[in-house]
Amino acid sequence: MTSATARDIIQELVRNMREGLEPLEYSVLAPAIYHVYLHPDDLERLRGILPRIIDEARRALDGELASLNRAPLTEKLKLSRKPAAKVEAPAGGWTIDILENTEEETHPGDITIYSELALPAKPDYGAGSMTKRIATSRLSGELKTSQKYEEKPDAAGDAFATIEYQDNKGPQIYRMTKNQIVIGRGGRDYWTDLTLETLPDVSREHIRLRRDPDTGKFFVKDLSRLGTTIDGQKIPSSIDYVEGEKKDKNLEVDLPPHARIGLADVVYLDFQAAGSQ
Repeated sequence: MTSATARDIIQELVRNMREGLEPLEYSVLAPAIYHVYLHPDDLERLRGILPRIIDEARRALDGELASLNRAPLTEKLKLSRKPAAKVEAPAGGWTIDILENTEEETHPGDITIYSELALPAKPDYGAGSMTKRIATSRLSGELKTSQKYEEKPDAAGDAFATIEYQDNKGPQIYRMTKNQIVIGRGGRDYWTDLTLETLPDVSREHIRLRRDPDTGKFFVKDLSRLGTTIDGQKIPSSIDYVEGEKKDKNLEVDLPPHARIGLADVVYLDFQAAGSQ
């Protein structure tokens, strides 16, 4: 079976960027954050040149933006009444991570990319700002694309809670700005708000953390294979299997304002609700 090459990865990153462009009135925004998932054999083969791949991918994204922004002939001849909207590069540059895809059905040559684009608040979106998520994949030669919009509350950047943790990337802090988030390793066909780079013991979708907007209380739902603990105590799973089919019992447990959440005894999340001491 054909392996994924460095050029394949770069070309798929450029395709993902094009698929994720968001036109506004006077500009076009491009996704800033990219997570690339490869078969373990492909990742291991390319590991020694990953920094070079990322560097050239950033150059390719810059080049694609320059190509998209070339003035059309009508504008050059001054026949256009309105200048064409320019595609803007992310203010903080391109963020690219290349990770291992541990799903059993993954094959050498498969490339899956998830990207994110933060959008400004718009009246037609409601009160909050939006995050646009773009998933593209090249699986057994077949190209697929999907998009999803998620709203964030517009509270002057205030977060409902903070989560401190450490994964393979080191110490991290996540600010919970939505009433419900999914935490896990993520992967193809799995949208996670907080994506952990860690051992496969942590499930793709390990927990759902929900805030009741009326009471401000928090709840946790365990969706994992190897379990979840709160302050060292294992909580019941919300997942059951009936005749081999996965069923969600929609079982939640209370989450205290201060809590240490353990995921499969591999990663620990130190949770703190906003305003709690």
